[in-house]
Amino acid sequence: MVSERILPELNTAEISLDRETALVLYEDMVLGRFFEDKCAEMYYRGKMFGFVHLYNGQEAVSSGIIKAMRQDEDYVCSTYRDHVHALSAGVPAREVMAELFGKETGCSRGRGGSMHLFSSAHNLLGGFAFIGEGIPVALGAAFQTKYRRQVLKDDSYDQVTACFFGDGTSNNGQFFECLNMAALWKLPILFVVENNKWAIGMAHERATSQPEIYKKASVFNMAGVEVDGMDVVAMHKVATEAVARARAGEGPTLIEALTYRFRGHSLADPDELRSAEEKQFWAARDPIKKFAAFITEHELASNEELKEIQKRIQGVIDDALTFAESSPEPNPEDLRKYIFAD
Repeated sequence: MVSERILPELNTAEISLDRETALVLYEDMVLGRFFEDKCAEMYYRGKMFGFVHLYNGQEAVSSGIIKAMRQDEDYVCSTYRDHVHALSAGVPAREVMAELFGKETGCSRGRGGSMHLFSSAHNLLGGFAFIGEGIPVALGAAFQTKYRRQVLKDDSYDQVTACFFGDGTSNNGQFFECLNMAALWKLPILFVVENNKWAIGMAHERATSQPEIYKKASVFNMAGVEVDGMDVVAMHKVATEAVARARAGEGPTLIEALTYRFRGHSLADPDELRSAEEKQFWAARDPIKKFAAFITEHELASNEELKEIQKRIQGVIDDALTFAESSPEPNPEDLRKYIFAD
């Protein structure tokens, strides 16, 4: 098993999480998990095609970060593992599922598929298939927010951008260039590294001279934070603080979330490189089970209420599947449509 980092611990006694926020986070995490499980089922039944990269195990990162932001106002930029980011950002499960089926009713009109989800209505800047490709896009979104506010004197622009990417991307040029610019201009952006230990089949420790990615923030005089990415309470706390700093004009934050994907790199990956011991170690830290225990322990909700949420979310997933399967295919006559902006 590849060596494990010591996960940072959060003193739960210092956490003040109200019932409403807790249930929003739990529902969002369950939505992400159930959605991805249904995708796996449809893929293996031959009803979903192309490369499909699932998010199982990393739900605390998406929910913890995005639910600390303003839905439909702040910006979210994703990667090829983008389904759950889209759901957390508010894109309806129907539209995400329809996109995965290549249907006209999908959020990208069936043209993008699994790796290229987009929603202007929800400020989802897109999923990007090439690693690092979304970082400059997210930087541009953060720049225009600050430009409109400072240069055009429009005080209504105080949006924050969250840019998600994996540990492997932290070795790419876009990462360093964009962190440098963001720090120079004090842009309102969160760089969120989802360190799941593996860049496809390459162990993180074998690919970088400094495995602790959050420490790279110091090079740019930027705030850098290491957080347990399997703990949504910790993720939400770190995100809330980083969002407040960004919105107050205090600049960007590099957040390294130590997490783990429970499935292979994609559904086409036999997942033979990771050891059984490593998988068991992380499976025991399932973020949804961990948060459910936190909720009941702190008497924020009962087990029966959590089961009711699961039942309701299963209905949302079933409805999304029915919608996707019954939706129309794109019209071949529209082959050249959406290539350019109208």
